Amino acid sequence: MDAAAEEPSGLRGHLPIGGRSVLRHQVGLALAFGCARIVVQAEALTGELVALQHVAESAGARFHVIPTARALVPLVSPEDELLVLADGLLAVPEDALRLLNDGPVILTMPVETGLAAGFERIDINHASAGAMRLPGRVVAGLGELPPEWSPASALLRIAVQAGVPQRDIPFAFIDQGRWRLIRSEDEAHRAEPGWLRLHTIGAHRRSPGEMLAGIAVQKIGPALLHAGTRPYIVTIASFALGVLGVGAGWFGSATIGFALLALCWLVAECAALLARVERASLLASARMAPTGAAFALLLDAGFVALCAWRSELADISGVAAALRLFAPLVLMLTLRLVPAVCAARDWTSWLSDRFLCGIGLAVLSAIGPFDAVLRMVVLALLAGTLLDASAVGRRTANAASTIRE
Repeated sequence: MDAAAEEPSGLRGHLPIGGRSVLRHQVGLALAFGCARIVVQAEALTGELVALQHVAESAGARFHVIPTARALVPLVSPEDELLVLADGLLAVPEDALRLLNDGPVILTMPVETGLAAGFERIDINHASAGAMRLPGRVVAGLGELPPEWSPASALLRIAVQAGVPQRDIPFAFIDQGRWRLIRSEDEAHRAEPGWLRLHTIGAHRRSPGEMLAGIAVQKIGPALLHAGTRPYIVTIASFALGVLGVGAGWFGSATIGFALLALCWLVAECAALLARVERASLLASARMAPTGAAFALLLDAGFVALCAWRSELADISGVAAALRLFAPLVLMLTLRLVPAVCAARDWTSWLSDRFLCGIGLAVLSAIGPFDAVLRMVVLALLAGTLLDASAVGRRTANAASTIRE
């Protein structure tokens, strides 16, 4: 790592992206690549580097801090392979691993694009892309260079002279912000929203609640992560909202309870997205991300309980509690079964959206005949599913008939 140009006493690797330093992202990439030894050039061992040492050693790798490029020579044998990452390089891990997976290579880009992005020139046509996989034998050449040379620049020159193959990275990686060099705090702030967006936009068509959670993470996610708010803290907040929602329903405020359960699901989705960002950046496991079956069942049970407490049947003496539970129980089971039966349909993602469900029930609780409309919704869902299944069956039968003919 070299000193950042705009901060002579600092290191680009210490610039934060998503609440973690760029160097922390690079350590995650190196560990995913299978590196057994991680070497960082820095003038002194700082608290940040000590924390990274713990991360590396907990993953079974050795961690070294060296003051000059020459100090790298005794750490690498000719039989080793070397993964070299430029100071400040931030790349989507899956892209980097795929490009570096096929043996020794110098990743490059067109010189105009590379110089504008802050990368180092190789020749008249190419600039370095900031990542190389090199044979260990090239490290011996560092001993012949002045000590003030940075390891990355020196190894780049030695590798080019040794004839290591070069490969351009796809331009889309640069255009989409999947591969960039972070050189200052301003660049880090500008890059962060796009970095989060890369890891929070799903490939499937999303429901309104999922889209809202994605927008929330993109807007306030950087502030949460920089404040040290990890996904499990957001998870605890979602559980607290769920408890408050059930409590509100118990004390007769079912409308507020439904709204709180909707927020509970939304906050849980935000926690899951933040955990996805950490997984995708190879930073941490998604501990306590409330996306499992147990959380979903508890939330649905909360909706059933609130519906039963809100039911007009509660005002009629002698009505069994099981009768009040029947319609909401069938509703939640239908919302679970229909997406499983019609999995290929885009609209079924809306039925799994408990934010939409909670807001709808809150509105119905506030202004409508609750029990009657609830039963109508159940019948409409069942009828729609049967019609859809029937249409699919007819299309399949027609296709089979056409093939036989």
